[in-house]
Amino acid sequence: MNRLTTLGANASGRSAELFAGLKAKLGKVPNAYDAIGSNSPVALEAILNFDAALAASSLAKKEIEVIKLAVSEAAGCDYCLAAHTLIGKMAGLSPEAMLAARKGGATPDARLDALAGFVHSVVTTRGTVAQEVVDAFRGAGFSDAQVIDTLFAITSITFTNLVNRVHDTAVDFPAAPR
Repeated sequence: MNRLTTLGANASGRSAELFAGLKAKLGKVPNAYDAIGSNSPVALEAILNFDAALAASSLAKKEIEVIKLAVSEAAGCDYCLAAHTLIGKMAGLSPEAMLAARKGGATPDARLDALAGFVHSVVTTRGTVAQEVVDAFRGAGFSDAQVIDTLFAITSITFTNLVNRVHDTAVDFPAAPR
């Protein structure tokens, strides 16, 4: 059940402009973006720009989706799990790889497993991340730029996770497998 105002087709001004761009690109305005843009077009524009910058980062699409799935699982965000399961499939991730990224399991791709493990450590621990965790991530072939870009991706998905958890956004994508 939605808790915040959503305007959808009744949006005006900057919200309507952003919604028109989303509809042209995605074929619809996803419910999460409706909630964000209806209440703060500044926040919607910022997160869209943030994600555009992330797409130009040192991370591959598959890697970005592994991050978003791992964070969304840790946060318990059903909306983002559904959305990023669909996007992960489009990025070439197998269902098994996506579940492993979410649950901390192993796949044939040790690099993606190391990425998911690093993300899980970062989002589920408090205080300074252990040196061994950073060393293991680098040991899997990730650069310092990719460490920063991974944290950048965590920041992006954390915002939408929080919005969806507060708003209780109705999921408008196929549900993610459990």
